[in-house]
Amino acid sequence: MGTPLLWIGFNVFILAFIALDLGVFNRRLHKVSLREAGFFSLLWVALSILFGLGILHYSGKQAGLEFFTGYLIEKALSVDNLFLFLVIFRTLAVDERFQHRMLEWGILGALVMRGAMILAGAELIQRFSWVLYVFGAFIVYAGIHMLFVKKEKVHPEKSFIFRFASKHLRVTHDYEGKHFFVRTGGKLYATPVFLVLLVVEITDITLAIDSIPAIFGITQDPFIVYTSNVFAILGLRAMYFLLAGVLSRLRFLTVGLSFVLTFIGAKMIAHKWVDIPEHISLLVVAGILLMALAASLLFPVKSRA
Repeated sequence: MGTPLLWIGFNVFILAFIALDLGVFNRRLHKVSLREAGFFSLLWVALSILFGLGILHYSGKQAGLEFFTGYLIEKALSVDNLFLFLVIFRTLAVDERFQHRMLEWGILGALVMRGAMILAGAELIQRFSWVLYVFGAFIVYAGIHMLFVKKEKVHPEKSFIFRFASKHLRVTHDYEGKHFFVRTGGKLYATPVFLVLLVVEITDITLAIDSIPAIFGITQDPFIVYTSNVFAILGLRAMYFLLAGVLSRLRFLTVGLSFVLTFIGAKMIAHKWVDIPEHISLLVVAGILLMALAASLLFPVKSRA
């Protein structure tokens, strides 16, 4: 898979849809309602399923299962990471009317950076097969680390990129609507919106370091890795507004993701000796995530009196 025509066609479709979303659906600044977030979440899930069925039809069962497994892993990791974006926006007091637009621009930047990371990873694996074992070991470590290390409280305003930009750029004290830059007294100033966008982009890069190698554990086809990644994160903006109120209740999602990453990492390391069919991988990943969701619903976080 992944002929130049497919790559071009896919990216043209994605860019057209993002332009439509920014220029038509969300041209007016507003707070995203649950109804709107639910509609766009379902729309992106439906488009992802249709695309996966297209791969299944034209490229065979193996490629189709690889796409759906990669999509499911990236989607689950994205849900867990939404909490970080929630903390960033609340800590930096970002107006709810600006959040959807900032996430959209952040996702656009993420597509470029993740595309470059995926192509680099695919080239490394093709030239040096032992890199797959390194990825596998890293994913196992990430899974175990996620399980046993408690999440520290995030302070985005204390991050290096935020402090560096604040020190070396002229920054306005107040938010200037949706603008990233404004001109005052003949001088160009960055706004706090631009600083928040930088934090969002850097955060996404750190999150991609875990998720992209994990999908390489499912397939080494860069087109499937890229498209499954893109479809998973494109629904991220709408899902953020849909799940923002219930993220704290998914208490066992991190545990489930830790087992998923450990399983994928072990699969990467043992791929020459143990052949795990893709339909088994998909069932294992889906089963672990469903159990984590069920446990979160059955044993909710106890509310403080």
